[in-house]
Amino acid sequence: MARGDVDCVVVGADRIAANGDVANKIGTYSVAVLARHHRVPFYVAAPLSTVDLGCRSGADIPVEQRDPDEVAILGASRLVPSGVAISNPAFDVTPAQLVTAIITDAGIVTRPYRSALKRMYLGQSAPKS
Repeated sequence: MARGDVDCVVVGADRIAANGDVANKIGTYSVAVLARHHRVPFYVAAPLSTVDLGCRSGADIPVEQRDPDEVAILGASRLVPSGVAISNPAFDVTPAQLVTAIITDAGIVTRPYRSALKRMYLGQSAPKS
């Protein structure tokens, strides 16, 4: 991105909140921040079934914590002392303001996501610009 070699970023999503916040594999948020910094469009592509209108924002998305030993142990070697607190989230949440557009099997939506996703989810067409 820094060299200008990236035209856009497209990522998937495990869950999309009603406001457009997106939960995806760990590292997605970092890529979104880099894309914003380098003025590269950041798109989320996911089936409409990924949208959860009952989930108001990314703060409501539960983030799975994976087994701490996945990062504490390599082969037969323990890499950190026993008793050290380890956070090993499987997902992170990318705020909607970093998302250029959400691409679904039912169409493409842009901000404001809450109203656009609701219309799409309910099968209504987006207003004409």
